[in-house]
Amino acid sequence: MLAKDIAETLDAEPISIWNQHLLTKDYSRAFASDLMSDALAMIQNSPESTVLITGLCNAQVLRTAEMLDLELIVFVRGKRLNDDTLQIAREMGFNIFTTKHTMYETCGLLYAKGLKGITQ
Repeated sequence: MLAKDIAETLDAEPISIWNQHLLTKDYSRAFASDLMSDALAMIQNSPESTVLITGLCNAQVLRTAEMLDLELIVFVRGKRLNDDTLQIAREMGFNIFTTKHTMYETCGLLYAKGLKGITQ
């Protein structure tokens, strides 16, 4: 599923678009959690094609995504990074969206469009 299609499906607003090319990148997996330790433990295969979905809105998310080589983050429930953390996100080169949907709804919408969960 293309990043731009993910954003459209979720009626998501861009927070930071560092790389326009990534909007046409195909993502095949998603992982949703507010526990970044779970993301570190679970996202092992194909991190470059995995979308991180979370309601945790702080620098810890960015550091976790950086460690996992993730490129696309979706914040749920309309969450937004504060200005300082947003600047860090831009410097790190993440594409970030926010959606007003809950995490449950977000996952359901993407699953219904064919995006799969991670595999171990």
